[in-house]
Amino acid sequence: MTESQGTHQQPYPSSPASPEWPPPPPYQPGTPPEPGKKRGRGPVALLAAVAIVAAAVGGGTAYTVRELAGKDATTAVGAPAVPTGKRGDVAAIAAAVSPSVVEINATLAGGSSTGSGVIVGSDGEIVTNNHVVSGASSVRVRTSDGKSYTAEVLGTDSSKDLALIKLRGAQGLKAAALGDSDAVRVGDPVVAIGSPEGLTGTVTSGIVSALNRDVTVSTDENQGQDQGDQWPFRFGGREFNGDTGSSTTTYKAIQTDASLNPGNSGGALIDANGRVVGINSAMYSSGSQASSSSDAGSIGLGFAIPVNTVKSDLAALRSGGTS
Repeated sequence: MTESQGTHQQPYPSSPASPEWPPPPPYQPGTPPEPGKKRGRGPVALLAAVAIVAAAVGGGTAYTVRELAGKDATTAVGAPAVPTGKRGDVAAIAAAVSPSVVEINATLAGGSSTGSGVIVGSDGEIVTNNHVVSGASSVRVRTSDGKSYTAEVLGTDSSKDLALIKLRGAQGLKAAALGDSDAVRVGDPVVAIGSPEGLTGTVTSGIVSALNRDVTVSTDENQGQDQGDQWPFRFGGREFNGDTGSSTTTYKAIQTDASLNPGNSGGALIDANGRVVGINSAMYSSGSQASSSSDAGSIGLGFAIPVNTVKSDLAALRSGGTS
């Protein structure tokens, strides 16, 4: 309260108004509230203020508000990885996300496996498919800049075909921005990045063809060894890439027509904003079952594990869960 406002603090006489005592001025914005009332400073006001500050800093609003509200931070959506003006630009998406996708080579008891992975921690945490590293005696990873690392398997979840590995001696890596797979719609443009046939950093593009596809894969760690990652799976009553065997699991998948080939398993399926919305996991490989030249090549039948499934499983994988 300033001195100029102090003249209005004196009580006005109760006698009728006169030229010497003009009526009191109307209540002015910024003057104190009525006695006995306090300004609201509850949780809602606090969260609103935090959201405004976070927005000013840039990119962190969703994470900050959700964390302060007591929700699991793994549900937060990362900031777009590409500028607004480059939304949907495949070249911009590839440039932004390729440093977060790696090639994985696992040595297994009966052979080897080649796949891809997505960096989720700057210290070398990488999400991939369980079938890429399950049963591995050693794992080597090559990043987009050509550096090679050994890795250890932190946790696996065969029921979701997910695994978490960590590079030894890595730091300062670029973690991918994780999106919201519940917001994905049929027809949305997507980009896939992985290492098909060992061709590191291969980029393909397409659309989301369908959602919530029931895909059945094998949980036998010996299934598919010595055949890259032509992982056998079942969809629509048919077997693809071989027999899935008797030990299987089924999950809801995003279907895409972006070209996927052996070696793409564990790689990133990315939305127009450059955020990962799925982990590529199963694809039809016509080479092993082709009966004519018309069967050769990609047929646009690929599947990805929704990234929200990945985020909900990260804590268990980090704790060393094996299932």
